[in-house]
Amino acid sequence: MKKQMHIAMLIGSLTKGGAERVLVNLADYFVNKGYRVTMVTQYKWDNEYPLNDKVKRIISDITEEETTKSRVVNFKRRFGKLRGIWKEEKPDVILSFIGKNNMMAILTSRFLNIPVAVSVRAEPSEEYYNSWMRFMARHLFAGADGVILQTKRCFDFFPEKVRKKAVILKNPVSRAFFRSRFEGEREKTIVAVGRTDENKNHEMLIRAFARIAHEFPDYKLIIYGDGDCRSKLIDLSSRLELSERILLPGSVENVADVIYKSRVFVLSSNTEGVPNTLIEAMLMGLTVIATDCPCGGPADLIQNGYNGILTPVRNIDKMTENLQKVLNDLQMADKLGINAAKTSDIFKPEKVYGEWEEFLCSLGGDDKKCAE
Repeated sequence: MKKQMHIAMLIGSLTKGGAERVLVNLADYFVNKGYRVTMVTQYKWDNEYPLNDKVKRIISDITEEETTKSRVVNFKRRFGKLRGIWKEEKPDVILSFIGKNNMMAILTSRFLNIPVAVSVRAEPSEEYYNSWMRFMARHLFAGADGVILQTKRCFDFFPEKVRKKAVILKNPVSRAFFRSRFEGEREKTIVAVGRTDENKNHEMLIRAFARIAHEFPDYKLIIYGDGDCRSKLIDLSSRLELSERILLPGSVENVADVIYKSRVFVLSSNTEGVPNTLIEAMLMGLTVIATDCPCGGPADLIQNGYNGILTPVRNIDKMTENLQKVLNDLQMADKLGINAAKTSDIFKPEKVYGEWEEFLCSLGGDDKKCAE
């Protein structure tokens, strides 16, 4: 008799970010379909995404008492603890997200007969940011049973022995963003959503808005999210004498509601995988402007001039020009938004979750039952 498949998921923490949200959404889907799901994180922090009560949570980091002054000893203990979790939990498949977690998933499960799928969530050369990590990723991933990539461009980073195991799976999106496009008078707001760090390059967006603020005196720029650069960006807005028109309210729970009626959504990142926030804005029919950043996620989503606008990375002049373009021609902006809303056809939850389920079930073995 087949038993219900047990899926273990590995990530650093569940703090608010795109990859973490995808994994929490996947965990929720699988437990609601009757699978056993164990979420293994190295840390548990404040400001995490809420996890379904049916999901078992395990912290893999060593305790303060177990920590020594030796990095080598600490690594060995973390390695042993994670391997011990796999031995005790006996999952049918391990799904790992991001960077070193992927390497640890492969190494700590060696010879335990547990299939491993690793997921690269960003531009590979950025996620594996030094020569040692790049070497390890390119060769160690050949030992995984499956490799999940974000875009076609990501394949170029890996050798053939990894590429033949790789698939592209779309990000599952919360059902909150699947709603009819707002057709009333839109709020005079330009919005961005995401962690306020250097890579998101919100500074460029702020400076571009500052250049045209006098032309569009009724508009505000609102950047939702928290991170290391938030106070720096608030200070910049003050120096530009635009504190009342450039707002950084921090993280919000109801993103879909707060951006639903906005005029323009902007993604200004230097690098991205396939950005959840861009997908979500397009699903709701917002006019979107995004940098054409590696590893090609925005370019996979946006047909330039048809359902959004692509702009070069770090190019403040072009960002300024594109903001002016959509704000000066609201009819054109609405056409972009209407076409963006058609993205919902390829991100329907039942389709996207089904692809993840089919992939993990294919790794889990014939003696494991996949939910009907």
